[in-house]
Amino acid sequence: MSKLTNTVLYEKLGDIAIIRLNRPEKLNAINMEMVGDFVKAFDQAEKDGVKAVILTGNGRAFCAGADVAEMSNMPIEEVVRRGHMPMWERLRTFRKPVIATLNGITAGGGLELAMACDIIIAAESATLGQPEINLGIMPGAGGTQRLTRTIGKYKAMEMVLTGKMISAWEAYRRGLVTKVVPDEALVDEAIRLANEIASRSGFAEELAKESVSRALDTILSQGLDFERRQFYVTLASADGKEGMKAFVEKRKPNWTT
Repeated sequence: MSKLTNTVLYEKLGDIAIIRLNRPEKLNAINMEMVGDFVKAFDQAEKDGVKAVILTGNGRAFCAGADVAEMSNMPIEEVVRRGHMPMWERLRTFRKPVIATLNGITAGGGLELAMACDIIIAAESATLGQPEINLGIMPGAGGTQRLTRTIGKYKAMEMVLTGKMISAWEAYRRGLVTKVVPDEALVDEAIRLANEIASRSGFAEELAKESVSRALDTILSQGLDFERRQFYVTLASADGKEGMKAFVEKRKPNWTT
């Protein structure tokens, strides 16, 4: 395990990286130090050329959201002008697939962080929710938007307006997580999935990720046009030509990206 920074741990395993939020005594609550460390970890993953990232937490939480003590003392001008935005922007612009791996409490900004990833798997003991309303505030990093797009207006309204936490299995039933696994199998399953993704063409994975994400932001006709253009690019790419040739020749492809 490479420490790299104080509040985020970084580990490279072949073509994948594991990034761990590391403030277990604070349930991995996001403070300004973690924001900077998070950016550094994803910069390192990009520099290392990994093909997939696992994002998880140390201790009994994935992430309990923002560090309330720090946030409550920040001038509103600082919150508006900078705040935690570098973290969200770094994750948004990261081109490789990111698997949120929920090892425990996933609340507030922690759930928003998970929803900003590409795939979410959860341990059976994980709990998820948007409890900001209990503090007299509301979600501010995608909780009202991504949650509604994922589980629908009425279920999202219930979670946001009551602050109620739900179990991993309830989250699965609502379509909020991809898979629920026993706690002891969580990291192994994340590594298996990340390696499966990494075994494909990195370039095709990037364009496919971008296309799926675009579906949330466009009407269908625009999304179809975008997808078609991305498809043409993969068709003409070196990996596209190699993959089709390997299929015809009945052999494993040798990806170059």
